Amino acid sequence: MTERYDCHYCKESLFGKKYVLREENPYCVKCYESLYSNTCEECKKPIGCNTRDLSYKDRHWHEDCFMCFQCKRSLVDKPFSTKDEQLLCTECYSNEYSSKCHECKKTIMPGSRKMEHKGNSWHETCFTCKRCQQPIGTKSFIPKDNQNF
Repeated sequence: MTERYDCHYCKESLFGKKYVLREENPYCVKCYESLYSNTCEECKKPIGCNTRDLSYKDRHWHEDCFMCFQCKRSLVDKPFSTKDEQLLCTECYSNEYSSKCHECKKTIMPGSRKMEHKGNSWHETCFTCKRCQQPIGTKSFIPKDNQNF
C-alpha cells in the first residue's frame, strides 16, 4: 500500500499533480501561491510558481512588469538605476540626471571620462584647446574669456 501525499494546507491529494516543497512540506500550487506568492510592484497581482519573480531591495515584479518607469522598455537582464523608488534604464537615468557637456550639450554617460572646470563638465574629447582643437586632457591650459588655450 502506498502512502498518501497530500497538500500540507488543504489536505487534498497531490497524486499526479504539480506541487511545491516549502520547509519540507508539500503544497498544491493553488495553496502555495495564495500563502507564499510575492505581489508584483507594478500590477499588484501575485507572482505565481510558473512565472519568473524578479526582485530588487525586497520588491518583486513579474518579468513583463519589470520595466523602465519612463520609456517602459524591459529591464530584464539589463543594468538599471533607481530614483525616488522608480526603476530607470541607464539611458533614461543618464538623460535626466547626468551632467551635460558644456561644449556639445549631450549627456555625459556614467562610467565615461569627463573633465570639470569651474562648475562645468565636458566629455574628454570635447575639452579642447580653442586654438589648435586638440584635446587638453590632463595637460595644463589657460582659461580666457570662457575658452581654453
